[in-house]
Amino acid sequence: MNIDTLNLSPEKNILVTGGAGFIGSNLCEALLKNNNKVVCLDNFATGKKDNIDHLLSNSNFKLVEGDIRNLNDCHQACENIDYVLHQAALGSVPRSINDPITSNQVNVSGFLNMLVAARDAKIQRFIYAASSSTYGDSKNLPKVEDTIGKPLSPYAITKYVNELYADIFSKTYGLETVGLRYFNVFGRKQDPNGAYAAVIPKFVMQLMKYESPVINGDGTFSRDFTYIDNVIEMNVRAIVSKNPEATNTVYNVAYGERTDLNELVELLKKYLSNFDPKIADVEVKYGPSRQGDVPHSLASIEKAKNILGYDPKFDIKSGLKEAVNWYWENLK
Repeated sequence: MNIDTLNLSPEKNILVTGGAGFIGSNLCEALLKNNNKVVCLDNFATGKKDNIDHLLSNSNFKLVEGDIRNLNDCHQACENIDYVLHQAALGSVPRSINDPITSNQVNVSGFLNMLVAARDAKIQRFIYAASSSTYGDSKNLPKVEDTIGKPLSPYAITKYVNELYADIFSKTYGLETVGLRYFNVFGRKQDPNGAYAAVIPKFVMQLMKYESPVINGDGTFSRDFTYIDNVIEMNVRAIVSKNPEATNTVYNVAYGERTDLNELVELLKKYLSNFDPKIADVEVKYGPSRQGDVPHSLASIEKAKNILGYDPKFDIKSGLKEAVNWYWENLK
């Protein structure tokens, strides 16, 4: 994504934690294209060297191989940094249910380490990946930032605790924080492999192999799927905003439309069959609903529009076309 229209000064030094991951590596690329100096902190637990190999020769890019659970690593990464984009986390509701301790260590203790390091380094603004899972059992649609329910998984608890800690660091230490509640982000570089692969890349890979994708439940569960370039836009807007209301708060990051899983699979089959007509005939299968899943998710993005000027360019269809093209070119 080209971010030069968003008026981010190339003089700014930016740390991206989890910078070798799906979202983090896309942020690193966009910032380097803007001629920013970028530091990537990653321990490669879920991030991949392949995502950043092509960046290592860029003189504006620095890799710090370290772990946010180690405070010294966090302090090292924050040296001479203006802004932090904190993406490092252990994602996945099922992973947190299977191993709540590690999820807590990374997502809560690691987050607190980063806040402390950012405070000590006098970072100008700390922008962090929050999560739509924070809405928990709230049945309100669309989801509005000020109304949440009880968390439905250990992962959701960790992401809510992040928001509480960020709020306290803003009020107690004057650290400017901005939380971005991501809604089902998808796009280039999202890993299709592994037990906790996100649904879109997983389905794409299965369809390309003529394997039947398995939908959890009856396919009527819906999500506000959000293309990666919309997420990049929001991170940069969170950095550059001069609005006095912009900080010490959270925003939904989404497109503002929901798509159910049955519709999603049909769109994927349609776009993939442009490359291989046989994919249109692949059968879809159904399995049990997944523990901790909320039935429906839809974001209000009015707050982000009004305060940050958020203007997402990619709806589900245009985003899926881009993503499918990338997967076909890179993973076929």
